[in-house]
Amino acid sequence: MADDLTLCLVQTPTHWHDPPRNRQRFDTLLEDLPRNANVALLPEMFTTGFTMRAAEVAESMDGPTVEWMRDRAQRLGCALCGSLVIEEGGKFFNRMIWASADGGITTYDKRHRFRMAGEHRHYDEGTARVVVECRGWRISLAVCYDLRFPVWLRNRGDYDLLLFAANWPQARQLAWDALLRARAIENLSFVAGVNVLGEDGNGVRYAGGSVMCGPEGDALLEAGERRGIFTATLEKTVLDAYRAAFPAWRDADDFTIDGTTP
Repeated sequence: MADDLTLCLVQTPTHWHDPPRNRQRFDTLLEDLPRNANVALLPEMFTTGFTMRAAEVAESMDGPTVEWMRDRAQRLGCALCGSLVIEEGGKFFNRMIWASADGGITTYDKRHRFRMAGEHRHYDEGTARVVVECRGWRISLAVCYDLRFPVWLRNRGDYDLLLFAANWPQARQLAWDALLRARAIENLSFVAGVNVLGEDGNGVRYAGGSVMCGPEGDALLEAGERRGIFTATLEKTVLDAYRAAFPAWRDADDFTIDGTTP
């Protein structure tokens, strides 16, 4: 039986192309992390902002930010999750890092690259869904634009919570709000998304809106445009009871993903 899961969303502006200052900023914010926190979710590209200058800012898996995440997760006794620019084998990835409290590292490479900003020209696509476990919860990892692609995210009976790290512009805030709730409803799962605040180095504005949703699409927590750590405790018994009472998953269509890019 799974335990309750205390999830924290860390919403803040970030410094453009300045990993040391961003790590310092998140260090300061994480000082206020609740002692009972199990997972802390950071935004997409939290060390640089959403940049297409991959070669300029990329780190390796042995670089300072992955090591920082591993160290902080162990110190805090809490999984730390967020995406950054990673170079590996001559390729660049928008890679979500899951640093567990025991020092383990799991990664998910963003599948859907935001072509309207040219992300598909600067980053390689991910090819695999990734589900991690924490306190008996199965947690699926996703990044920003992935939110618009329900087939990729369809629950196959393999996750209880879907996490999104994002840099989602204020101009499309309505889509962010609606799609997070839709993914929760259709997948009978908890869903959480963390976004950034402020204006980035390209002049794009972000209005936050980090949120946690229940399986009926109800907002359990809404950060609005505030900066800080936003925390809620998710109950697995509530999810199990809802899935038993409303088993829409039994009528879902079978499908496969062939892995090709349109």
